[in-house]
Amino acid sequence: MLYLGIDQHRKQLTVNLRDEEGRILIARQVSTEWKRVRAFFEQVRQQAQAAGGFKAILEVCGFNDWLVKMLRDEFGCADVVLVQPASRSRKKTDRRDAAKLTELLWINRQRLERGEKPPGLRRVVLPTPKDAENRQLTILRKRLGECRTRTLNKIQLILMRHNRQQECPTRTRHTQTARRWLERLELPPIDRLELNLLLAQWTLWDEQLAEVEKKIVERHAEHEEAQLIATIPGARDYTALALASRIGDVRRFPRPSSLANYWGLTPGCRNSGEATQRLGSITKEGSALARFLLGQVVLHVLRKDRSMKDWYQRIKRRRGAKIARVAVMRRLATIIWHMLQDKQSYRQVRDQEKARCAPRGVAGTFEESPKRRLAAVEPGTAKRAETESVSV
Repeated sequence: MLYLGIDQHRKQLTVNLRDEEGRILIARQVSTEWKRVRAFFEQVRQQAQAAGGFKAILEVCGFNDWLVKMLRDEFGCADVVLVQPASRSRKKTDRRDAAKLTELLWINRQRLERGEKPPGLRRVVLPTPKDAENRQLTILRKRLGECRTRTLNKIQLILMRHNRQQECPTRTRHTQTARRWLERLELPPIDRLELNLLLAQWTLWDEQLAEVEKKIVERHAEHEEAQLIATIPGARDYTALALASRIGDVRRFPRPSSLANYWGLTPGCRNSGEATQRLGSITKEGSALARFLLGQVVLHVLRKDRSMKDWYQRIKRRRGAKIARVAVMRRLATIIWHMLQDKQSYRQVRDQEKARCAPRGVAGTFEESPKRRLAAVEPGTAKRAETESVSV
């Protein structure tokens, strides 16, 4: 088996090829022109036939798709290992990066064959073609929404420049009545020209958003996991499809906390010596869009799920509203894991959770007020809970 490390750039690939003994066979740069790059990989494939094939490793970036597809489909690469970039070195060159990649692949070759997770190697699991398209579609929806928001903010700035925002016939400017008022509004010539252009952009964003959302609805209807996530209060087609496509196969997460850690919702840790509880803010690794959508869903969940709101309020009194909201986001991630693992809706998972948490021998459900639940577990606790609520 041969091991190929690739440091990918826009115009060239810096490659490093090793054999089974770890000896470097090739260390050079290859142009990304189709003719030259195909000629090089054909040379590698012929050289690897006697060695039993070859494996490749490269760092993830925004334009890996064509290279990964070429290695797998055209040249029969046994395995393409996509890894997160390591910490930046003070002595960095493309040739050194390619050599480090191929050395990392060669050292961990036996672990990778056994399906183990090598220490220090943050491997990226490639999504299925369907999930990759759904990710691209949902990120397109987010970008279009951001473009429309920027356009509306510019319209607001023009109105504030002349103190005309108070003349709007509606409270918000997202209505047809407000748009007709903006079309007739008298302004200086240059401001009127800018406003006309912004109104045309607003119309364009609305048309494109409608087209993308129609496609999202179609794909959501075909996605079983997205339909389960849509049972969460506040999670509709766009949110459910975006989260489901960024999870993929839930079986690759061994436990509920693994999904929360994958989305960067767990606290960082810097323990050393006697300091064993040096925890920091959340890591914010993984999908930023998933964290954003979970933050939006939290607002709806807290209005619909009373027991979740009680739990949120207890954390809020101790740590503040921001930390409490992040705690609910992390708990939602664990609930989503159970939903996809057991093929159950949000309400079914929550009912099972409440049944496990309900005190033994106590009538009623987990939906009762915190004071009644505490009184059922220990006499006199309700009095203390009432005193604490008054003091707060």
